[in-house]
Amino acid sequence: MVTALVVVLTPGTGVLYTVAAGLARGVRGAAVAALGCTLGIVPHLVAAATGLAALLHTSAVAFQVLRYAGVAYLLFMAWSVWRDGGALEVSGGAGERGVWRVVGAGVLVNLLNPKLTIFFFAFLPQFVAVGEPSALVSMLGLGAVFMVMTLVVFVLYGACAGLVRERVLARPGVVVWVRRVLAGAFAALGVRLALV
Repeated sequence: MVTALVVVLTPGTGVLYTVAAGLARGVRGAAVAALGCTLGIVPHLVAAATGLAALLHTSAVAFQVLRYAGVAYLLFMAWSVWRDGGALEVSGGAGERGVWRVVGAGVLVNLLNPKLTIFFFAFLPQFVAVGEPSALVSMLGLGAVFMVMTLVVFVLYGACAGLVRERVLARPGVVVWVRRVLAGAFAALGVRLALV
């Protein structure tokens, strides 16, 4: 639990996206983004529980495809935030369509994060006994706990950003710098992922 909490608390792409959504759309937008990021964990959990993660682990090509798709998406996020606001686009969050866009982007942020697959393949299985008859149930339970922790922590990060939203938006110069910092952070995470 403690190690999983440390993994969740360490800022990464999901936290960055949730904070950006909090700044752009407020606390509710941050909660929606956190939900999307949490839903993006489900495929990694399913892959680990069904053995697909083992395929990614043994197949360098499959892992590289996932990794470079993640790199491309992070660089796309950096470009969209730099160019027109992207995740920081204040006017884009209204209505049901805006909510689904935020959720979809959050899902993609974590879906294309190969570090989650490694986490679910290398870390969580250590806590499931070999030969345990209910190994699948145990793995799904551990994954569910991780997802709840992720949702709560991401909502807290996003809520903090949402609380300072008005102050940030009241200063256009600060908004420009926040966009630049977020775009740079997305780009840096993409480059780092490409070089790992």
